[in-house]
Amino acid sequence: MFVLLASFWGASFVSIDVGLRYFPPLLFAAIRYDVAGLVILGYAAAATDRWRPRSRADALAVATVGAFVIAGHHSLLYLGQQHVPGALAAVVVSLSPVLTAVFASGLLADEHVTPLGVVGLACGVVGVAIVADPNPADVLSADVLGIGLVFLGAASFALGSVLARPLRTDLSVPGLQGWAMVFGSGLLHVASVARGESVAAIRWSLPAVASLTYLALVSGVVAFLLYFHLLDRIGPTELNLVGYLEPVVATLLSWLLLDELVAETTVLGFAAIFVGFALLKRDALFAFARSVSPTARRI
Repeated sequence: MFVLLASFWGASFVSIDVGLRYFPPLLFAAIRYDVAGLVILGYAAAATDRWRPRSRADALAVATVGAFVIAGHHSLLYLGQQHVPGALAAVVVSLSPVLTAVFASGLLADEHVTPLGVVGLACGVVGVAIVADPNPADVLSADVLGIGLVFLGAASFALGSVLARPLRTDLSVPGLQGWAMVFGSGLLHVASVARGESVAAIRWSLPAVASLTYLALVSGVVAFLLYFHLLDRIGPTELNLVGYLEPVVATLLSWLLLDELVAETTVLGFAAIFVGFALLKRDALFAFARSVSPTARRI
C-alpha cells in the first residue's frame, strides 16, 4: 500500500504537467478539489459517525488545513509547474517533511531541533539550491521562479500541518479532509477569479479529462483513503517517507510518457534533501527500522 500510495501521488505531478496544457492553473486545482472533496465527504458520511463540523475547533481545523494544505500548497504548486517539469517539482516538494520539523520546533512547545537537526535543515536547503541551479546572470529565470513557487507551496503544506496539530477536534480524519478540500477549493476559485482565469479558457480534450479525472479520483480520493489507512498503521514519521518515493515515480513517468529527463544536479539535490530528512528524523527512523528488521533490533 505504501508503494501504491507513492505511485499514485508521484504520478499526480506528471498528470498536472499534462493538465496545465489545457486548464488555467488555479481553476484546474479548484475543480480537482471540488470533485475530490465532495467524494471524500460522501465517504465520510457513509463510513464515519463524526463527519460534520459542530464546534469552533472543528471549523478552525477545517479552515487551517483548507487554507494552507489545500489552497496554499496547490495554488503555488500549480503555478510553479507552469515553469518547471513535474519530476523536478516532486523533488522540491520532498522538502516538506524537513520544513515540517522546522516549523514544529518553532511553534510547538514539545518539539525542538537538535544541532544535528540544524545540519539536516541545512542539507535540505542546499538540496533545493542544487536543484534550482541558479545562474547568477539570470536569477529571475522561469526555472528559478517555478522552483521558488513550488518551494513556497511545500512550506505552506508544512506550516498547515504544524498549525493543525494543536487544534482539538474529534472530527473523523476523512471528514476533516473532505471539508478542508471543499473549503480549499472555494479559496482556489476566488484566487482564480482574482487572477482573471475563466472556464472559457479550458480546452476540453481527452487528455484534459483524463488528467482531471486522475487527479480528482485516483490521486485525490483513492490515494487519500490509502493515506488515512497507512497513517493509522505506521504513523506520520514513517509515512513521510512516501515523499521520497514520489520523485522517483514522477521521474520515471516523465521519461516514459513525456520524454523528459532530470539533470544530474536534480538527483544530487534530491539526495541532499533526503539526508536532511534522515538527520532530522533519525530517532524515529531507527525505531522504525528496529521494529521491522530483526538485524536492526540486535544493533
